[in-house]
Amino acid sequence: MARLKSLHVVYADWCPHCVPTTVEPVRKKAEQIGVPCILYHVDDPSASKKADELVKKYGDWSEDYLIQQIFLEYENGEIKHVFTGYSEDIELTRNGLNNLLSSDLFK
Repeated sequence: MARLKSLHVVYADWCPHCVPTTVEPVRKKAEQIGVPCILYHVDDPSASKKADELVKKYGDWSEDYLIQQIFLEYENGEIKHVFTGYSEDIELTRNGLNNLLSSDLFK
């Protein structure tokens, strides 16, 4: 498998599933493993275009797609969608994210 190059997070700062539930833990994990964490705020016009492209091509796309979504980018150019938050409950999102960040994908 190719080496991990960066983590990408599509988020909004008004969303409690995103901030602080997701953004800070993902930034911390990226720092721990030595890769950049690239953030795409859906309300920032320059970032939202790239966010929409990522989600449309690799993620859970719909016209009003769920955030947050997390993607892994590998050195060979592959991009893999690995997480979409759970709109039902912040605790579900937190638990799912913790499981993801402790998985073999980040070792």
